[in-house]
Amino acid sequence: MKQAKDYLDDISEIRQIMERSSNFISLSGMSGIMAGIYALIGSFVAYRIVYFERSVLGIREVYINEDATITKLAVIALVVLVLAIGTGVYLTAKKSGQNPMNLSNAGFRNLMLSLAIPLITGAFFIFILVSRGFYSIVAPSFLIFYGLALVNGSKYTLRDIRYLGLIEIILGLVCALLPGYGVIFWATGFGAMHILYGSIMYFKYER
Repeated sequence: MKQAKDYLDDISEIRQIMERSSNFISLSGMSGIMAGIYALIGSFVAYRIVYFERSVLGIREVYINEDATITKLAVIALVVLVLAIGTGVYLTAKKSGQNPMNLSNAGFRNLMLSLAIPLITGAFFIFILVSRGFYSIVAPSFLIFYGLALVNGSKYTLRDIRYLGLIEIILGLVCALLPGYGVIFWATGFGAMHILYGSIMYFKYER
């Protein structure tokens, strides 16, 4: 009986080792904080473009349909995305002790694939929305698909990321009910929530 128990313990230990090897647990909390800061700066610039000199919560118009405005917002979003991804890869690689260009372990590949599927789907969906003129649901779509990506990727990294994903999805749904406040929800979801999540991860796992 004792020998059977030893076998079960060995199997359990082997399973845990295999799960750890297939997961990527070196995400940097500081990268989340920096991504949030980038998003807040980007949201502020976008707010100035969209609402000009109106009051803090003033609305210029519910539907933003000028091509020039959309182009500016797309550039801001792209710059924020590149900065966030670049910083995230660098700080995560630094934490894991790997070369930033050599994050090729199985856990990292699984994480990137699970994130990419919802994000790429969302990108095509948002492109279709813009091409058809459905601007009012572009902002919530960003939040919802990003949240789905985080929930999907959480099985290959720290489970805490799932809660951030659920919050992003909820914010996206509420944003869809309140057209015209997309920039504010972006600042909350991509800015404040990332800073909060990154701070929690930093103090929970890195100190």
